[in-house]
Amino acid sequence: MKSLSSLEQMIEALRRLPGVGPKSATRMAYHLLQHDREGAQMIGQAMINGLNMIHNCGSCNTFTENTLCDTCQDSERDTSLLCVVESPSDQLMIEQTMTYKGLYFVLMGRLSPLDGVGPQDIHLDKLIRRATDGVVKEVVLATNFNNEGEATAHYISETLKVRGLHVSRLARGVPVGGELEYVDPGTIARAMLDRRNT
Repeated sequence: MKSLSSLEQMIEALRRLPGVGPKSATRMAYHLLQHDREGAQMIGQAMINGLNMIHNCGSCNTFTENTLCDTCQDSERDTSLLCVVESPSDQLMIEQTMTYKGLYFVLMGRLSPLDGVGPQDIHLDKLIRRATDGVVKEVVLATNFNNEGEATAHYISETLKVRGLHVSRLARGVPVGGELEYVDPGTIARAMLDRRNT
């Protein structure tokens, strides 16, 4: 079998990005080669640096260059509140609402048995340790309002309730089937303020 040329490797690498198909990847590769080789080098170097420097926060599991992320180190945060989100981009969206002042736990995914994603794949054991540290009083489930997000919220809720924790869920204000990353901050703010018990 013939190995891929350097150009084909560039196109295949760009296709790994979400929403980028073969035509878009080809167009990007040609653009970088023809008009912005310096930009291509910047992208490549930034990717290498990021992969070498960025890892998961020891407490909340989000991305950071330090042992603990800035949010976990912030002494102004309410340590009795723990908001569970699927991804760092969901955490960022909630932060932009400026309505939540607690801490976070980032699952880095959601339960999806059909795709082979189980509790161990979303760091559930780490979440349980974090939520049952004796400081956390309420866990706010802010997973997405699609089938996998709802199943994940239900599973986590049942797991934490039996351990005596108060568990709440974002109120419906975020559209059903919606993903936090694409919802406007005003809607997320209303959902956070109107969260309910599960």
